[in-house]
Amino acid sequence: MVDKNDTFTREVEEELRRDQMAKLFEQYGTYFLAAAVAVVVAVAGFKYYQHSQSTAAETAGARFVQAQKLVSEGKTDDALKAFSVLSTSAPGAYPVLSELQVAGLDARSGRNEQALAPYEKVAKSGSADPLLRGFAQLQAAAMRMPAADFTEIQNRLNDLAAADNPWHANARELLALAAMKAGKLDVARTTLEQLMGDRRTPPSVVERTRMALSRIVAAEQAAKDAPASSGSEGKPAPDASVDKGGKPADGK
Repeated sequence: MVDKNDTFTREVEEELRRDQMAKLFEQYGTYFLAAAVAVVVAVAGFKYYQHSQSTAAETAGARFVQAQKLVSEGKTDDALKAFSVLSTSAPGAYPVLSELQVAGLDARSGRNEQALAPYEKVAKSGSADPLLRGFAQLQAAAMRMPAADFTEIQNRLNDLAAADNPWHANARELLALAAMKAGKLDVARTTLEQLMGDRRTPPSVVERTRMALSRIVAAEQAAKDAPASSGSEGKPAPDASVDKGGKPADGK
């Protein structure tokens, strides 16, 4: 008897739910339908967006490779035009990569002022990959090295020179060169010795560091020798054409 009552109760509850759903659909059915259509449209739109983005990325990738080919063929002007277009219209990371390519081509052609602008742009970009931002920051500092004082270079490179930064070795190398340029040989020596003691320093940087340290040693040695030689610089050299008696050496 209990089982029959339970069965009857469940049937009544299911019937009531059906009635409630029917009434809800009568009242709000249009909205449910609209919501369902919206979901379908949203999913379809997202799939189309993914497809279009994928197609655009493939197209941009092919154009980027073609521009690089122009560089290898020595067609620098054509490559610059191609990369400039990509830097303003391509999706994903291609605009940043193209900006760096434009800057690199200008730097190789000796147009440092023109190269500096795209490097600065990427270095300050909040959307660029941190590794690319660091690279651009490093290159911008190198572009400024001839004209900038030590403080400016230091301000540009301090964060890159931190031990946990992937560009720390290159940044410290540039800091040492800036210190040498400013005559701060003690600062340069300390920075270079840190590089030599760091196992993570790339071999190419280690080699250049050795060369820079040897230049510092030579400069310091020259500075030590300077006072000894300057003492004799103030005295006139003896005239070889006059003997001790004040007569010309040829006896005339």
